[in-house]
Amino acid sequence: MNSEAGAGSFAIPDQAIAVPDRVTVRGWKALAGSAVGYAMDGFDLLIVSFILPAISAALALTSAQAGSLVSWTLLGAVVGGIVFGTMSDHFGRIRVLTWTILIFAVFTGFCGLARGYWDLVAYRTLAGLGLGGEFGIGMALAAEAWPASRRARVSSYVGLGWNIGVLLAALVTPQLLPIVGWRGMFFLGLLPALVASVVRRTLDEPEIFVRKHACRKESSIRFLFKDAPTRTTTLGIAILCCVQIFGYYGIMIWMPSYLAKSHGFSLTKSGMWTSMTILGMVVGILTFGELADRIGRRPSLIAFQTGALLMVFLYSRVATPVALLWVGACMGIFVNGWMCGLGTLMSEAYPTAARATAQNVLWNFGRAVGGVGPLAVGALAAKYSYNVAIALLASIYIFAIIATIFFIPELKGKELD
Repeated sequence: MNSEAGAGSFAIPDQAIAVPDRVTVRGWKALAGSAVGYAMDGFDLLIVSFILPAISAALALTSAQAGSLVSWTLLGAVVGGIVFGTMSDHFGRIRVLTWTILIFAVFTGFCGLARGYWDLVAYRTLAGLGLGGEFGIGMALAAEAWPASRRARVSSYVGLGWNIGVLLAALVTPQLLPIVGWRGMFFLGLLPALVASVVRRTLDEPEIFVRKHACRKESSIRFLFKDAPTRTTTLGIAILCCVQIFGYYGIMIWMPSYLAKSHGFSLTKSGMWTSMTILGMVVGILTFGELADRIGRRPSLIAFQTGALLMVFLYSRVATPVALLWVGACMGIFVNGWMCGLGTLMSEAYPTAARATAQNVLWNFGRAVGGVGPLAVGALAAKYSYNVAIALLASIYIFAIIATIFFIPELKGKELD
């Protein structure tokens, strides 16, 4: 049944629906659509970090205005995540995922037409609306189409899409920027519109969504707070989302500038070193997915959060190019490897009626807090140094370790409700 069919006309009782312990063609297609959409998001966001100097020069932006462009994008993502996550739980995963990709693509393209700070802010914020919806819907779509024994792995594959997009941006931006300029780089953001059309034509709604969906009157958000254990889990996941995104953006948005200003790297060399950190993230995501499906969600999270605490601090202390290269790669493994675990947790902790809502509300709440990361690192770097800012950034992972120990249940092997 495709997404246009009557996915809201009937329901069965709220009980677990077992997915066969094999990956179907529908499951692989759901993964492909989710990962490609998320890759477009990652590609766009890292492009912005590379082209900020060019935008600032062309539009006469202050440092504060330039840094705020990322924050405005993330603010739009918060609103879009809440709106489109709720809509996905009511109108279907595929239909709403298509809308989010189109909105993101169109307004990213409009950024290339900006004539000043405020119209660029408007376009970035509206593009953020689409960006905010894609993560949660894609995670829910993939989780519902794959069996419980491989759910952490499929969440990691969706998360891998983001890192492939980021890696591609790190490799091609230094080569393309001198040729097409910063406006041309934004025009590349129109490409996801083609992806949206393919997604809309080729993907089907997950069977569990079609079978369990109904025209419910109550808000899907209430499922995040329905009883004390659920409220505790929601608090824990919210903290983890905040820490993961704060750390990720705090490091990745400023890494090219850190390498250039503190170590004298060229744009091309900064891109290469940043690419190694992203490759580490790819390894970390794949490793976490395998580990979480084998030994459980909680021990995997604690191991990676501890690794992030140690490696981010170590990265602030090393100075030679070789050490920056390899420590940066190891840092990437732990800083972003556990991101896919959050998608897995949210898929398992909440029922089908609220799964995309939970993914988008909690992830984008983390984005709202995480959006402060680049501003905080920038402010600390201006007052002290990049090394001090990054060293202090490492301490935030202590909060993630505490939240995992006290608030996060073990959900390995749980069938979806």
